[in-house]
Amino acid sequence: MAGAFEVFTDSESRVRFALVAPDGSVLAVSGPYTDKREAAAAIKDVRECAGTGLIHDLCPAHA
Repeated sequence: MAGAFEVFTDSESRVRFALVAPDGSVLAVSGPYTDKREAAAAIKDVRECAGTGLIHDLCPAHA
């Protein structure tokens, strides 16, 4: 089973989405959007970037 995006309304009536792993754990939660259309556009961007995005390691070097 693949992960999923869940779209919801937060306590301030803003639309957000969560990326949920197949086991049900929440991997990431978006910032707020004014409507579902904006959230859907952001989900599309996440889908495109996740597969091709570079990884920037900002962790300190280990000794």
